[in-house]
Amino acid sequence: MVCRHCVAAVTEILDRLHIRYRSVSIGHADIQDEPLGDEKLKQLDAALEQSGFERVVNPDDILVEKIKLAVMHHVRDEAECRYNLSSCIEQHIGAPYDTLSRVFSQNQGRTIERYHIAQKVELVKELIGYNELSLADIAFKVGYSSVAHLSRQFKQETGMTPTQYQHSQNMRAPLNEI
Repeated sequence: MVCRHCVAAVTEILDRLHIRYRSVSIGHADIQDEPLGDEKLKQLDAALEQSGFERVVNPDDILVEKIKLAVMHHVRDEAECRYNLSSCIEQHIGAPYDTLSRVFSQNQGRTIERYHIAQKVELVKELIGYNELSLADIAFKVGYSSVAHLSRQFKQETGMTPTQYQHSQNMRAPLNEI
């Protein structure tokens, strides 16, 4: 789950299946009726899949999801994006960065740093789409040292410059596909 709409969708699924929960937040649902029986789990899995979600039960997969959420928080929290990425992730998860990095790379086939860049580029796309800020303002807001640095990473990720993107009709990728 990556946004409040995802939280609402999962909440609706749990309500429809009469599964009691304590809370639902981005990336986590605290189920009150644990353990759920096999039949209820099958119903839940089917309903989640139909809405484009899946239950994550493998410990490494859970850790990867926590890392993704920490990276998204790091990118989207303007004040926090000024801090070192590895320190931020260690602080959010409470585990050594080298361990987190190894698990993430093994499971995702790319580094945390590449995922971080992809998330930053998606935020840049979103801000460009609002058409309210200059590229210099966007670069500062997203934590780039310069417009040139932003443009280099943007082109490396998308194959086009931010200006070309601004003038194209390209849609942003869904966040769960980044």
